[in-house]
Amino acid sequence: MLEFLAKGGVLVTPILFCSVLALAVFAERFIRFTVLGRRGWWVADRVTDHIAEGAREAALQTARESRSPMGRVLMQGIEVMYQDRETLETVLVHAVEEEVRELSRYLQTLATVANIAPLLGLLGTVIGMIKAFMIIQEMGGKVNAAVLAGGIWEAMLTTALGLAVALPAMVAHSYLTARVDRYEARLQTGAVGFIKRLAALREN
Repeated sequence: MLEFLAKGGVLVTPILFCSVLALAVFAERFIRFTVLGRRGWWVADRVTDHIAEGAREAALQTARESRSPMGRVLMQGIEVMYQDRETLETVLVHAVEEEVRELSRYLQTLATVANIAPLLGLLGTVIGMIKAFMIIQEMGGKVNAAVLAGGIWEAMLTTALGLAVALPAMVAHSYLTARVDRYEARLQTGAVGFIKRLAALREN
């Protein structure tokens, strides 16, 4: 297999590097999201219950001990819970955005790999075709069909590799982006529920 890939030229190496990078990013984010999927989504209800009971410190401790995105968002909300609603909303929006940025880490790298892998493959093909035509020129037009065919398939190999890397990378990026969107929606729902609960308590 290595001997076969080596025939694709120097650009096979960066394309393979892109594949390893894409796999590493996907594995890291997938494990991260799997862990987060089991942690912390219950914390919004418990924190608001503590707030309703007037136990601010208990609410803060519950949010901290959850060690979850939702917990970190609510911690920032609890710190300014006695300030005006506009300040509270601003703080919570900023906190949600911070968590979304953290969840989206490395996704741009995955998107970049999906974009450049086929371009690297195309560049490799162009370089291979240039070499093939140089051989034709050197042979004075007396081209052996087998030699020409061999040069062409070697040139096309990089394009195939580039697409083979780009397509899974695109699918992985779309999948992870969808999961980030779902987490963002959950964080926003928890933040809105926290604001509504505080507003109800203030009215009472």
